[in-house]
Amino acid sequence: MRLSRRTLLAAATATASLTSAPPTQAAHPHRGTGFENLAASGYAQLGGQRIGIVTNPTGVTRDVRHIVDVMHTDPRVQLAAVFGPEHGFRGTAQAGGSEGRYDDPATGLPVYDTYLKSGQALADIFTASAVDTVVFDIQDVGARFYTYIWTLYDCMEAARLAGKRFVVLDRPNPVTGRRAQGPVLHREFATFVGRQPISQAHGMTVAELARLFNGEFLTTPVALDTVLMTGWRREEFYDAWDLPWVPPSPNMPTPDTALVYSGTCLFEGTNLSEGRGTTRPFELLGAEGLDGRWAAAANALGLPGVHFREAYFAPTFSKFQGKTIGGVQIHVHDRPAYDPVRTGIGLLVTARRTWSDFAWRPDNWIDKLTGSTRVRTMIDAGASTDEVVGGWQAELRAFRRIRKNYLLYG
Repeated sequence: MRLSRRTLLAAATATASLTSAPPTQAAHPHRGTGFENLAASGYAQLGGQRIGIVTNPTGVTRDVRHIVDVMHTDPRVQLAAVFGPEHGFRGTAQAGGSEGRYDDPATGLPVYDTYLKSGQALADIFTASAVDTVVFDIQDVGARFYTYIWTLYDCMEAARLAGKRFVVLDRPNPVTGRRAQGPVLHREFATFVGRQPISQAHGMTVAELARLFNGEFLTTPVALDTVLMTGWRREEFYDAWDLPWVPPSPNMPTPDTALVYSGTCLFEGTNLSEGRGTTRPFELLGAEGLDGRWAAAANALGLPGVHFREAYFAPTFSKFQGKTIGGVQIHVHDRPAYDPVRTGIGLLVTARRTWSDFAWRPDNWIDKLTGSTRVRTMIDAGASTDEVVGGWQAELRAFRRIRKNYLLYG
């Protein structure tokens, strides 16, 4: 039997809470997400406003109730609309898809599709929804090319055009907020996987990014409020917070995936598999004809915090579907020492040297992911890992100086 999208949505929300029970609070009394702190205030920042919320399956409480279901039944909140990003509000769509316009079966709320919409077209959606304030609550993973931060950017710009107030509910950066890493986007390479010149691993929370976008990139600032976390420290990984992990997208199953993603997503720009169609996407990389020589070459680089294991796998979809291929599995053994972007570059350099069939995607997607032609052309010219990484350091230092002005946590 083929299930319709509406049937899937109804099934996904069948267990939604029908009571107005308060959200479960943090186990640690001095820790709280943006939503937890908003709820603890009695939704004070939203009083007297018709609210629309940009969210997806990651917008949950500690007992994994969706915040839309919680807020919908709370008389203190006038929740009027939901705006779904890539993969959809309830998460029924795969990569490059969304759920379209529909009424949510669990709440009856109108759900509007924001995916690939920006500017006046998105502003018109906000206007049609008749909300006063747009709220954003989506779990990010810390990489420039993860599209939810550009949904944030586009929604901020559209809210400004529509004359709406904008509120960001903060959540932890799962791979810490210690430092920015990697190349900075050049504006001529701006796409939905990178609208503005930030580094490949930004080391910021979504509230910090919202402040950066408002202060540096929007032509005119939007009326922005942020509801911050309490107790978050920049050096903490996701598991320090005892929060449930809800996959932000189908190929981001665990925080371990997020840890490597800002480096190994670069393999989307090659003819190698980035592990889609396996249980370890972005941790498994490979192609037909690769063998243990790649893992040996990668280990010989002596990259900090990581080992590489010769691995064989058969993706169930995407590149090399149904074929057994060889490659590597990434094993991070020292998270604070690990540099995901340097690791991704090292793997590209060694893959090209050990596999004669290595090729970039014909559309040079790698340039969109890295933000310029530099990485591709340097690797093609035979540059080492250190030489490629050295090529972006001046731009990275400049971005770090700007970034520092918008950090909210010590």
